[in-house]
Amino acid sequence: MTKARVITIKDNERSRQTARRTITTGAKVGVEVLNWKATTPADDPEQIAEDKGIPLDGFREVYSRFDRCLSAFLSHHSLWEHCVEINEDILILEHDAVFVSPPPVISYHYGIVNLGKPSYGKHVQAPTLGLGKLVSKQYLPGAHAYLIEPSAAKLLIETAQIEAGPTDVWINNARFNFIQEYYPWPVEVKDNFSTIQVERGCTAKHSWNGGLGYDII
Repeated sequence: MTKARVITIKDNERSRQTARRTITTGAKVGVEVLNWKATTPADDPEQIAEDKGIPLDGFREVYSRFDRCLSAFLSHHSLWEHCVEINEDILILEHDAVFVSPPPVISYHYGIVNLGKPSYGKHVQAPTLGLGKLVSKQYLPGAHAYLIEPSAAKLLIETAQIEAGPTDVWINNARFNFIQEYYPWPVEVKDNFSTIQVERGCTAKHSWNGGLGYDII
């Protein structure tokens, strides 16, 4: 069974609560999900990025807080490193991910497969059921649920030393031509808070609802 890890901010109770929901919904569809410690601003993400040779300019954008955006990328980066280290596929999840159906079992080379329903903005519905090229957006429609193989993880790590940026839009069809998508999406986002974006970056979220009941923390 593919290993599944949910990125969890250990000192944030809301992150821990939603990650527990990810674990619970995963168990209901036969997926064992384990917590994975998120990188946070307290970990000095700029120093971590410097040590790994990751340039910072791509994280200075108007939709997110720089240190949070960089920390989120480094959380994913640490799982790519883990994927390469153990030489096994990993299902990477964010703490607001909720399983709504069992994920597919893929027994052949696939690179990266998006499993998450788009959580913001407009998107295109896949033309066929099952596995196909990423079409919902030209980049990951949120980085809340994707399968990755060691070879793809290695390429992401290498590419991040050349250029890097917000995880979802950085993993795109123009940069990586092997991204696939499974439809119908077995994972959705259920969120009412953001630890990364500023308000401008939250307004396109499907759960924004004019900001009512939505927190930027």
